[in-house]
Amino acid sequence: MGRVGTSPTAAVSDRVRECEVSGMKVTNLGEGELDFATPEHVAEAARQAIARHETKYTSVTGTLTLKAAIIDKFKRDNDLEFSPEEIIASNGAKQIIFNAFLATLEADDEVILPAPYWVSYPDMIRLNGARPVAAETTAGNGWKLTAEKLRTAITPRTRWLVLNSPGNPTGSIYTKEDLSALLSVLESRPDILILADDIYEPLRFSMPFATPLQIRPDFRDRLLTVNGVSKSHAMTGWRLGYAAGPRWLIRALDILQSQSTSNASSISQAAAVAALNTPPAFLTSWISTLETRLEIVLDMIAAIAGFKARRPDGAFYVFADVSEWISTTGKGKGISTDIELASWLIENARAAVVPGSAFGTPNHIRIAYAINTEELKDTCRRITEACTS
Repeated sequence: MGRVGTSPTAAVSDRVRECEVSGMKVTNLGEGELDFATPEHVAEAARQAIARHETKYTSVTGTLTLKAAIIDKFKRDNDLEFSPEEIIASNGAKQIIFNAFLATLEADDEVILPAPYWVSYPDMIRLNGARPVAAETTAGNGWKLTAEKLRTAITPRTRWLVLNSPGNPTGSIYTKEDLSALLSVLESRPDILILADDIYEPLRFSMPFATPLQIRPDFRDRLLTVNGVSKSHAMTGWRLGYAAGPRWLIRALDILQSQSTSNASSISQAAAVAALNTPPAFLTSWISTLETRLEIVLDMIAAIAGFKARRPDGAFYVFADVSEWISTTGKGKGISTDIELASWLIENARAAVVPGSAFGTPNHIRIAYAINTEELKDTCRRITEACTS
């Protein structure tokens, strides 16, 4: 436990709550969840499941009804076919990722993470005795791992490559061509597993989506595709993630889950069936709202000298370069780290963001804009005024 800490994004939320207790209202631009309500038909499905007394244990890996809905989703949206034995539902996608590492990593194994990366990946890896290996990306190449960088990062100890698209914290999306180039690098290393974290799949502005198994079906025996309903249906608190992968790995995840948490909530499973089986008509409105909010944040960044950011392709984050503020003599006037800048924004703009160092890329901040539009406008105004003053 001494080697890892709590999630930095959770820490930001805790700091916001502490400020509120002390009487200071702070807007949380650090939390990775939509402010939209869970769609009513999904909530109603949960209520009906309770009314039918579906409140008992289920199969550890999920009900057959849910597995059928997951299989249909992969076929409909990704043109991928799976059997029930290749599917698992868990208490959030986070549990699946952790258990996948737990099932496969040994001491001193390595996992390649394109940086910036989601804050929980490195500590999940460390908790399982292995070592995260950051492969740097840049805004100039769209915050995406290149084949050259991947080759450089691979060693004899490499066990996994993690690909997150659309990405957190950058909103970057890997194209079919991007994925093909990366997976070609791994042709000569059949011992390297690939984890495709597709949790933000539907939250895209214009770019099409591809998942690695679509590109290389011959990698089927070493590729785990992870998804869920947290982001797609504003169901973070329902804790329902799912994955499709080779039977040997799904069986291992089944064993781990059976000895730890057992099945995901039976009510959340029923809700997820409704979420996956009903066309997401609400997404058009959601994405339109997110685009409006994105423009508000980008306008703010353009108005602050020393802030700059690439326009994201999806998710609901802006990853802003604030390196000009990180110095003892520059615009930040004594701010020496992105962590200090984040603290300064809480005190001076009443706005909480996550420092880029938490994502493996210092001198940046992540701004989550999935909050009420008017509140976002007001918060961006406060940030602009604080920085320009």
